[in-house]
Amino acid sequence: MNETRNEDLAARGMMARLWRALDGAPEMLDRVEMVGEGSLPSIFPVSGFAAAAVATAGLALAEWTASHGDTVPEIRVDRRLASLWFGFSIAPQDWPLPSVWDAIAGDYRTCDGWIRLHTNAAHHRAAALSVLGTAAERDVVAAAVAGWGADALEAAIVAAGGCAATMRGPDAWREHPQGRAVIAEPLMHLELTSKAALPHRRAEPKRPLAGVKVLDLTRVLAGPVATRFLAGFGADVLRIDPPGWDEGAVVPEVTLGKRCARLDIKSHAGRERFRALLAEADVLVHGYRPDALEALGLGAEVRAGIRPGLIDVSHSAYGWSGPWANRRGFDSLVQMSSGIAEAGMVNAGIDRPVPLPVQALDQGTGYLLAAAVLRGLSLRAAQGTGSRWRTSLARVGGFLASHRQTMTAPQIGRPERSDYSDMIEQTEWGAALRLLPPLALGDADMHWDRPAGKLGASPAVW
Repeated sequence: MNETRNEDLAARGMMARLWRALDGAPEMLDRVEMVGEGSLPSIFPVSGFAAAAVATAGLALAEWTASHGDTVPEIRVDRRLASLWFGFSIAPQDWPLPSVWDAIAGDYRTCDGWIRLHTNAAHHRAAALSVLGTAAERDVVAAAVAGWGADALEAAIVAAGGCAATMRGPDAWREHPQGRAVIAEPLMHLELTSKAALPHRRAEPKRPLAGVKVLDLTRVLAGPVATRFLAGFGADVLRIDPPGWDEGAVVPEVTLGKRCARLDIKSHAGRERFRALLAEADVLVHGYRPDALEALGLGAEVRAGIRPGLIDVSHSAYGWSGPWANRRGFDSLVQMSSGIAEAGMVNAGIDRPVPLPVQALDQGTGYLLAAAVLRGLSLRAAQGTGSRWRTSLARVGGFLASHRQTMTAPQIGRPERSDYSDMIEQTEWGAALRLLPPLALGDADMHWDRPAGKLGASPAVW
């Protein structure tokens, strides 16, 4: 009982910090009940973070429903289910998920440390191989990497347009120019924008986000997690991907409840279609590097002009200031850069990186983004203003890394049949089971109106 009590207190402490970062009303915190026990194995409290992140999104949803004159509903978060949703929520029935990782992606020993190569995207893979001058064979790549210094190889691959990260320790990250920049940033940045005369929309008790239009420009993995959560409570989510983009095993995981279209916004016709979609959207969620949309003539002020009152929510990998602000990055790379993988290695007493057991930076950021969207809806309902919100994987990683897991709770392993819904989800790949929702909120019914589907299956229209 003491272990469960300690787990609950730690998770509630993280929830309070996340909610404060969103400028949420502190009295709302008393509406949250946390149930379940157990922890994913890590030096960091990943399960407590999962429960806290889901609860924070639940708090923002409860606030949105209460902003329409309803009482604030009770919020119930299942720690075990929240932890499992931080992994894979889908269980295919008699069909295989594609591979999560490219054949040469992973950690490699250099002459002076470790580096991680992220090669899931074809152009990132080509960039790494061009620098190394090798064929796409893991043993050959490992031999080539061994002849490089980690920092030199990281710099060369990044300069070539690829993605890589040296394993740095926590102290080295704190002293690194980018680490110092990220630490100085808020966990969530909020900026109110212009007011707009938009029609009042009352939240339906069972589907509180019905009628809310969410334009989703995000890809692996935080943004899609955010918009999947919003779709679970009725939001109309339209995901836009460029021609040819794919995400392998992640697609059946994160397209649940969404319509997915393709649009080349680098072309004039694509940008015009995007502008037309944005003009009708309530929310825009995007994960482009800080300068990417600006370079296309779609900067923040332009977006606000196209849709006054827009709730504009974004995230980046390495933060919004500092020398790496425009660097490409992913959860696994940020873990290497920021000391998380080395801390896991030291704790385990082995000589290779030990990352988090799940992509917790992506997942936690996703629920924080969803909470920002919902807080934005509440602010717009109360004040008529649009808002911009932004965070980063590196800043969320710093939040998680500021906590340690000290309790010896039972370990959460693989999902059991009882963790899944009895409903069969008929995806475009075949039948699947889906984990039970990790959140219960008053009369609201967390379910998805559309099964997971392939990218580009829908037209780019509302």
